[in-house]
Amino acid sequence: MWQETLQLSTPYDFDYILLRLQMDQLNYSDVKERKIYVPLRIGQEKTIATVTSLGTTDTPIFQIEGKTVEHKQLVMKRIEEIFGWEQDLIGIQSYFLQTNLADLFTTYPATPLVREFDSFGNLTKTIIHQQLNMAFAQTLTLRFVQTYGDQMEGLWFFPTPERVAEIPYEELQALQFSRRKAEYVVDTAKKIVSGETDLSSLDETSDEDIMKSLTKLRGVGPWTVQNWLMFSLGRPDLFPIADIGIQNALKIYFGMEKKPTIEQMEDWMQAWKPYRSYAAMTLWRSIEEPEF
Repeated sequence: MWQETLQLSTPYDFDYILLRLQMDQLNYSDVKERKIYVPLRIGQEKTIATVTSLGTTDTPIFQIEGKTVEHKQLVMKRIEEIFGWEQDLIGIQSYFLQTNLADLFTTYPATPLVREFDSFGNLTKTIIHQQLNMAFAQTLTLRFVQTYGDQMEGLWFFPTPERVAEIPYEELQALQFSRRKAEYVVDTAKKIVSGETDLSSLDETSDEDIMKSLTKLRGVGPWTVQNWLMFSLGRPDLFPIADIGIQNALKIYFGMEKKPTIEQMEDWMQAWKPYRSYAAMTLWRSIEEPEF
């Protein structure tokens, strides 16, 4: 076992992250203890790290614990990436206070962009969630992971690309996947296993080039790639304009009778560059914790 304590120099609302993670049954967080359990794959090995908040939103202090000392450096690097502890949330807050989202960012300050724990799992989950209501999408994802993933100390790990590539389409159909969605999930895994698509090589690639590359995959469209860029790579300037949740949040925030048009959103979001991911994140938060 090992333990590390880290204090940030910028505000960070960890309590919101605790609540957001609880929306997904595959995650495990303890709100009372202010602790998040993080399943990680280090090479071929599975491990679990925990992140506990010891401070406040204004003075964030975190205690990170892991199991194997030889993995400490890699686990710490991954944890810092996932939780985005390098984000300048003060600067981002100041930026949005000069925009038409000033009231939103005043109500929900220090909202971080936190990544998913598993990059391939995130892509798979986002494909599953396409064009489904949230409740059914979460049910399908839960069935998928509990059928093909791995469990360790009560925590679920997404199945690897190698495992998913072997799944017959018919098995996913038996879990209530459509035939087409079953093909999208399995065929994407096959592309990754063959090396035709390499998610791990995209860290330094531009958003535009990643969009061109991943939308070549059957069943992967712009909404899927935008969400993957935000929640796998932590890219700061994405705005999933087709997302129904964001459209509803904007409707409520601006007091509109109908959801905004694409043209209206495209006009507004020009002023939100280069932090449009934070606009999206805070808009989602506004419908999860409604104040307007």
